[in-house]
Amino acid sequence: MRSFEDVRAHLGARFALTASDPYQVGFDLDIDDERRQGIFMGDLETESGRRYLRISTPIAPLAKSNATRSLRFNWEQRVGYLAVSDLDGVPYLHLCENRPYDGLTSEEIDVLVEEIGRLADNLERLINLGADSV
Repeated sequence: MRSFEDVRAHLGARFALTASDPYQVGFDLDIDDERRQGIFMGDLETESGRRYLRISTPIAPLAKSNATRSLRFNWEQRVGYLAVSDLDGVPYLHLCENRPYDGLTSEEIDVLVEEIGRLADNLERLINLGADSV
């Protein structure tokens, strides 16, 4: 995977894209027969020009989460971190991961989608008492 267009082509072959903008795509990951997790991938560039792929997925409105618990979760994670981003004008807690394009493979993207999607769904169930919020 050398560019975001390579990532888009790979994901488009595996999933029905629900969003497809120049530097972002979105799709739903089926968790089970009743639950899906919305996944978004975007292209990031650092000040030094290095490019990263960001995977993110909304978990719950920020108002439903506990900041201290969220920061403790961040500390314990080896993959993924929590961040806040607006979703339809509402601050939402998101689970994210950034990976450099250097050495990024389609297999790694597939593993990230599964890991981040399933972990986010578990967090969403905990925060929302089993409800699917997004």
